[in-house]
Amino acid sequence: MPLNELASESRIIGCNSVLRMLKASKVAKIFLSKEAEDIVLKEIISEAEKNSVPIEWADKSLQLGRACAITRKTAAAALLKK
Repeated sequence: MPLNELASESRIIGCNSVLRMLKASKVAKIFLSKEAEDIVLKEIISEAEKNSVPIEWADKSLQLGRACAITRKTAAAALLKK
């Protein structure tokens, strides 16, 4: 899984931020953690499907966080459109 895409400066981290930008049609790609609870990701997945935004999955929340250059876990991250 190519999480190295998240090294970009045009990324956002966190479920609320991802959902907000997704609703504003500013997201190019979403990265979600398989460890996150379904209830947390349900609305993000639904919005992504509506807007045809591709989703990539990370096995671990910590792995996703580290790919975003943070030292804690995260359930969601996204790349913004250019």
